[in-house]
Amino acid sequence: MNYRHAFHAGNFADVVKHTILTRILTYLMKKDAAFRVIDTHAGLGIYDLFGDQAEKTGEWQDGIGRLIHVKLPQDVADLLAPYLDAVRARNPDGKLRFYPGSPFITRHMLRDQDRLMAFELHPMDADRLRQNFAGDFQTRVTELDAWKLFGTHLPPKEKRGLVLVDPPFEEKGEFSRMVKSLVQGHQRWPGGIYAYWYPIKDVAEVDAYIKALKATGIPKILRIELTIRPPSEPPRLHGTGMVVVNPPYVLDEEMRAVLPALTDLLSEERRGRWRVDWVAGE
Repeated sequence: MNYRHAFHAGNFADVVKHTILTRILTYLMKKDAAFRVIDTHAGLGIYDLFGDQAEKTGEWQDGIGRLIHVKLPQDVADLLAPYLDAVRARNPDGKLRFYPGSPFITRHMLRDQDRLMAFELHPMDADRLRQNFAGDFQTRVTELDAWKLFGTHLPPKEKRGLVLVDPPFEEKGEFSRMVKSLVQGHQRWPGGIYAYWYPIKDVAEVDAYIKALKATGIPKILRIELTIRPPSEPPRLHGTGMVVVNPPYVLDEEMRAVLPALTDLLSEERRGRWRVDWVAGE
């Protein structure tokens, strides 16, 4: 699976992923104490939905394109508001053209005391990301293999915050690397929040990943998934998932409120499904 993000910006997976991101950030902002967000696979930061790569797939039309102007129940609209506010901030004329990736969504929500560390391995993307944040003292962009930072950049000095892990899944072994990095990171910073995104394509591969997470013995792991259609043969991307370690206590309830609406909106012919459950409890 090739998940170079410019081709997929704003798709259904981004909608779910970034909704979860903004709910975690909203929780962190409830305390005055500073926090740090570590974005391990930051990408470009912002994407032109009318650019060559995004237009080639048009996936955003069945993602953020379905959501941005729709009328939703008030409780769902309230939960989605931070996410949609971040998207609208990049489209002040009201016309959807630019989609903010996780670094820009995070930066939109940071307070003066908070910090963002954005890592990107691809040299061209890292350079673009650095240019996008030029002059921003709250954001630090580093060209680095993200899997190396778990042994060197944790814990942050703030001792509060989030590690967002959103690999491109361009190479085999990403699920194994995610488990290994979580074990390493959790040993150094057991109190941090970790959010790991994964594609749902090969169901057996995802099941093995969840089994491996259970085997780590790490507590408090919440699984959040949304599929837009049933699995197919040969396998193709049909869903999106995220595991959150040390999730905010409200995240379980919030996702149970918002995912049914997103599933109805984003799935093909209402054939999608959602799930929220605990891989590991206390």
